[in-house]
Amino acid sequence: MENIIKALERNNIKAIHVKTKEDAKAEVEKMLFDGCTVSCGGSMSLKECGISELIKSDKYIFLDRNRNGITKSEREEVYRSVIGCDFYLCSANALTENGELINVDGNANRVSAIAFGPKKVIMVVGKNKIVKDVKEGFLRVKRIAAPKNCVRLNLDTPCAKLGHCISLLNNDNPDIASGCDSERRICCQYLVSAKQREKDRITVIICDEELGY
Repeated sequence: MENIIKALERNNIKAIHVKTKEDAKAEVEKMLFDGCTVSCGGSMSLKECGISELIKSDKYIFLDRNRNGITKSEREEVYRSVIGCDFYLCSANALTENGELINVDGNANRVSAIAFGPKKVIMVVGKNKIVKDVKEGFLRVKRIAAPKNCVRLNLDTPCAKLGHCISLLNNDNPDIASGCDSERRICCQYLVSAKQREKDRITVIICDEELGY
């Protein structure tokens, strides 16, 4: 863990190590301020830590893409407005021992916010998402993150049925971006966050508990 934290810091990414989900929530709350504008990705890790409810507090201006009654055009406007928010919260699909963050999206709203726009990005990452390197990070997406999220979202994709990406059939070393032709595919946009030009724009809270997929 100490080496991972040092690797993140070499990449100009702030790292915070916590023991529990409750500690992770407390760290997030310390970073937010009254009246700040905040949004988030569709993260099970945030939900399990109670952070998804925290950011809906009246103390903050929450840009909610899933509010009741929202229309498609209104949701797209929320996606666009996120670019100017104070804080964007999410998890990562994988965190490498070299301090790289691996993320894969369908709509790209999350990876785009991680790469550019929001003033601060806070990622809450469970110990289960730590991998050796970038290759293992993308394999983790194919074996765990994408299939489980497709099941959670009731998406009719090959990985939801197989339990792993179709590119892994008879192939232990598939291309990173290989996959199915489903229109409901959620692994369309791929992002590796390595050395950051803006120091400490991204904060990674690493939790000693398993969180999310």
